[in-house]
Amino acid sequence: MKIAILGGSGMAGSAVYEEAVKRGHEVVAYLRDEEKAKKVLGLKANIRALDVFSLTKEELQGYDAIVDAFNTRPDKAYLCVDLATKLIAMFRDTEKPRILFILGAGSLKAPDGKLVVDHLKEDPKVQPFINIPIQAYKELQFLRTVENVNWVGVSPSAQFGPGKAHAPKIGKDDLLFSSDGASHVTNQTMAIAILDELEKPEFSKTRFTVADE
Repeated sequence: MKIAILGGSGMAGSAVYEEAVKRGHEVVAYLRDEEKAKKVLGLKANIRALDVFSLTKEELQGYDAIVDAFNTRPDKAYLCVDLATKLIAMFRDTEKPRILFILGAGSLKAPDGKLVVDHLKEDPKVQPFINIPIQAYKELQFLRTVENVNWVGVSPSAQFGPGKAHAPKIGKDDLLFSSDGASHVTNQTMAIAILDELEKPEFSKTRFTVADE
C-alpha cells in the first residue's frame, strides 16, 4: 500500500510512519521541518518537506491512503479544520485514496453522557490549549456531513502520549477505559489500530476510538 502521512514527524504521525514501514508499506512523510523529521524518523526516511496546504490533488491522488496527522499550536488549531476541508474538496466523488483523519478525544462521550470537550472547558488547567479539542470536534462535525468521500476518523483516549505498543481496544463514540480503569492510549498502540484499519477496513465514513487494553 502507498501511504502519505501529513504531519509525519509529530507524535502521532511518526508512530504511524514507523508502523507502516515495519509492515512493508511504501510511506511518504509530508512536513515542514526536514531537519526535525530526520531526527525523529531517521536519515533514510522518505520525507517531503513542504507546507501541507500547498499539496495538490495531482500530488496525492496516486496514494492508496492519506493519514492526516497534522497538528499545530492552539491559536492556529482552526487550520486542522481547514486542512480537512481541503482534502475533502480534493477527493469528492472518489473512493481512492482513503483518507484517515486523526481527531481528538474531546468529541467522545464520557460516562456521564457529556462530551469530553465539555468537561475540558470546565478545567482551568486545560484553558491554554482548549482550542485544540474544540477545533477537532468541529472537524468531526464537518466530516459527518461528507457522504461522497472515502474517509474515516480515529480518536485517542483521554490520555494520549508516547509509549510502548499495547493490544488496541476499539470502540466508536464512547470514551474507552483500559484494564487499569484509566482512559489512555500510546501513540504506538494507536498506530497499530490505524494500520489495522487501513489494511482491513472495519469503519467507513465514521469515527472510531482506540485505547490500550
